[in-house]
Amino acid sequence: MKALKRIYLGLILAFLYIPILVLIIQSFNAGESRAKWEGFSFVWYGKLFNDPNIMHSLWITLSIAVLAALFSTILGTLAAIGIHAMRKRPQSLMLTLNNIPMTMPDIVTGISLMLLFIFTRVERGYVTMLLAHITFDTPYVILSVMPKLKQMNKNTYEAALDLGATPMYALLHVILPEVMPGVITGAMLAFTLSLDDFTISYFTTSPLVQNLSTLIYSQARKGIKPTMNALSALMFVVLLVLLLLVNKRTDEEKS
Repeated sequence: MKALKRIYLGLILAFLYIPILVLIIQSFNAGESRAKWEGFSFVWYGKLFNDPNIMHSLWITLSIAVLAALFSTILGTLAAIGIHAMRKRPQSLMLTLNNIPMTMPDIVTGISLMLLFIFTRVERGYVTMLLAHITFDTPYVILSVMPKLKQMNKNTYEAALDLGATPMYALLHVILPEVMPGVITGAMLAFTLSLDDFTISYFTTSPLVQNLSTLIYSQARKGIKPTMNALSALMFVVLLVLLLLVNKRTDEEKS
């Protein structure tokens, strides 16, 4: 029975990762044909970094991810502190509302945000994509910070106030140091989610402002170029490293 489970798991992993492995191998193919190996080469990586459209999309992707991670971390941390200070019933209600966006399909979130921007007559572009990324990143930050708040001694904050600290001083020097591991994990998770998002970005931006995921989609419709293999390979490696770091920090916090 255990052998069958292992075989089943191995088949699933093979089904998921063999196509990615083939893509990475093809990114080093010197020729344009995917059916014939013409030698090992970094030529497509060189053309990738010399493509102005891809470099512009890379800048948009990184800047959106950094800013979204920054603002969502600030909002999520403050929101988590506020939720933690609530009584049991309101806290439970707020946590349920916070979990809804994470369980809802991305296409629903993307379309609803698109309709919101259309209704408010906000032109879609860089700013709307940034706002959308902050919106779907924030619940994950709250979920990362809440466990650290629950582990913190409730009397620490009140003791700091009794000793003469202002609420802001107690927040910055008492609460934040205690929850900082959760804040860092939430920031890394927000950055990772923003970096590879496609569905929400597709509905909340214009064709003139594209991140890497929407650029790959638009160019794939015209035919997959070898530079797309190189770009996809790099994105996979970067996201894999970031997810490993997030999982490592999560395991360290649990231990």
